[in-house]
Amino acid sequence: MRKIFLLLVGIIGAIQLQAQQEIMVSQYMFSGLFINPAYSGTHSFAEATALYRTQWTGFEGAPTTQTFGIEGPLSNELMGVGLTFTNDKIGDTRQTEVFANYSYHLFLNEAATTRLSFGVRAGFSDYTANLSETKVFDNGDPIFSQNQTNAFVPKIGAGVYLYSNLWYAGISIPTIYAADKNVRFNINDVGDRYFEPHTYITASYVFIRSDNFAIKPSFLIKYQNGAPLQADINCNLLIKNTFWIGASYRTGDAIIGLLEYNIGTNFRVGYAYDFTTTALSDYNSGSHEIMLSFKFAKETIKTKSPRYF
Repeated sequence: MRKIFLLLVGIIGAIQLQAQQEIMVSQYMFSGLFINPAYSGTHSFAEATALYRTQWTGFEGAPTTQTFGIEGPLSNELMGVGLTFTNDKIGDTRQTEVFANYSYHLFLNEAATTRLSFGVRAGFSDYTANLSETKVFDNGDPIFSQNQTNAFVPKIGAGVYLYSNLWYAGISIPTIYAADKNVRFNINDVGDRYFEPHTYITASYVFIRSDNFAIKPSFLIKYQNGAPLQADINCNLLIKNTFWIGASYRTGDAIIGLLEYNIGTNFRVGYAYDFTTTALSDYNSGSHEIMLSFKFAKETIKTKSPRYF
């Protein structure tokens, strides 16, 4: 089974570049920066977030992801900026991404509690595939006889984010355009494109039950041409404005447990565990994800209006 998996990893890295995936994380509902550039600058403070994910623990060559993002408003809060850095590794292939985000915010009421944000991002992906190290059944396969190959791909994405203190709704296409026409890794039969855009639709609403509890249901719908529609259905409970506990169901893939703890007023730590619901569950012990976040704010006491998104 491990050999079959490694073979599939090699195929993904060498041939399926026409269907490269955006990074997948389970704690996106606590930091929308990683799926929507319009999220940049949606708070009155800047925030930095680091996330580490190891998928399908126990599989040799299984995916691992490290990502870091920082975002915040400009002085008038009408605009926001952000940066994201990502390293994604699957088997003998690696994808490194760097993006800069810009957003513009419209105030939809006099109190400025409801806002509409338009965001764009621009950057690049650097793909590396060391195909000669991939373990395959047919050692003479010319596809895997190459040495290390690289591809540098500029990308552009955009998103829209409508939000208030208690709810949000957004739609984004993190990669609308990828300069892929000349990227073929010397393989002539990989199709017209190595990348198909992903569309994300998100929404959430916070139901405040008391001073000590709040419930936050949310969803994320993911669409990609040629792939099954996928949805994340989530529900999180906030306890005493300090501790989040929740669960998610990702259709056709996993059941996810979620935890987040606010340490003081500026620091957050989160953890997610994905239990695989596919046939792969017999061959791995799930996926683990750790998130650390720090907000650059001058607050010295806990706010009476806790941060929900």
